[in-house]
Amino acid sequence: MFQNNFLDFNGNLDDLFESKPSEIQTSVKQRPLVAPQSGSVNAEVALKRIGHIQAYLSNRFVERQEVIHGAFVAMVARKNMLMVGPPGTAKSDLISSISQNISGGSYFQWLLTKFTTPEEVFGPVSLRALEQDTYKRVTTGKLPEAHFAFLDECFKGSSAILNALLTLMSERLFYNNGSPTKTPLVSVFGASNEYAEDGENLAALFDRFHLRYELSYISEDDSFTAMLAQSGKGLNKPIPLSLEELMLLQQAADQVGVPQHILDTLLKIRKSLREKEIVPSDRRFVNALSILKANAVLEGRGSVDEDDLPILSNVLWDEIEQKLAVEEVLRQYGDPITGKLDERLAEAKEISQNALAKEDDPVEGSKAIKALKSLKKEVDDLKGQTTHPGKLEKIVDASGVIQEMIKQINKKCLGIDL
Repeated sequence: MFQNNFLDFNGNLDDLFESKPSEIQTSVKQRPLVAPQSGSVNAEVALKRIGHIQAYLSNRFVERQEVIHGAFVAMVARKNMLMVGPPGTAKSDLISSISQNISGGSYFQWLLTKFTTPEEVFGPVSLRALEQDTYKRVTTGKLPEAHFAFLDECFKGSSAILNALLTLMSERLFYNNGSPTKTPLVSVFGASNEYAEDGENLAALFDRFHLRYELSYISEDDSFTAMLAQSGKGLNKPIPLSLEELMLLQQAADQVGVPQHILDTLLKIRKSLREKEIVPSDRRFVNALSILKANAVLEGRGSVDEDDLPILSNVLWDEIEQKLAVEEVLRQYGDPITGKLDERLAEAKEISQNALAKEDDPVEGSKAIKALKSLKKEVDDLKGQTTHPGKLEKIVDASGVIQEMIKQINKKCLGIDL
């Protein structure tokens, strides 16, 4: 596997910001993605394939676009991802479906309970080896030989399982007969119905999950009916991403540039979080940098920019109560246009929901349409503040969403079908 430039950093985070390696300090302005190619495997083709897979899965798993994107970021960054949510939020089905869209890699899935034995996860002890006074596990078909793993109810395993997972998830090593063995593991995906209770082993395991997502039941009425109406229908099944293509994207992520202003921004974020008594470890910030680089690759860019920062809202907290504060800090230092778009869309959503809740009141509908048109103009005016193609696309998308809200209110509240 390709080695990330930052994985072996052992110093203080301030040393990273003050250091002068050329691959970090290079001033980059919209550097194009370095698209490596190995034989017939091409990174640009791989990115298009991932786009098709994400669209297909997002059509099937409504209101899970962010989680799906996070899963691919985790794989490109060689990191682990946790999903926490009540039963029936499609955690296991989602990861299983993602694994089915990656070819050439092995997949291991297991439900952990307090009765789960190490043999079930890591393989049985070899009787033949025991005859030679050697304690060695047969790992065929088990976690130590998997490229991708899904551990359901991951916090409920025994201490023997959890202790072995710590090294496997952080160093990709499995100790068999006392000797460390390098594993092919790319990412571990964990799921739980609730957050881990207090305990040293559980806290350490929680820390091994670099990306963390909280899932809830479908919230939007339209999304809920879309889920019910789907009945297996949707986009054509995409061509799977090959393991070789994924490895090529990992290589591309290693080559992504990190401009000095992004490092300066991370330092400001760190200080702002500490003022709120949120103290991510130096190791978590180093892992966050790898996640930012992977996100940039999936967005087709060769350098990290402010558009990548929002994904850190799923990285830089240890208690779920801290997440809103982390999001607030990231908005403060993130891209101002994206921040304004998020604010206008949130405001438009609230106006639309209030109007549709009173669909028999045409006066409220008219007021809502007037307010939404004003918000749409504010969004459209943002086009004059950027020439960035990605940001312009976001502005157009946001304007379209608000226009659709106006159309809905016209139809349901005023009886006008435009």
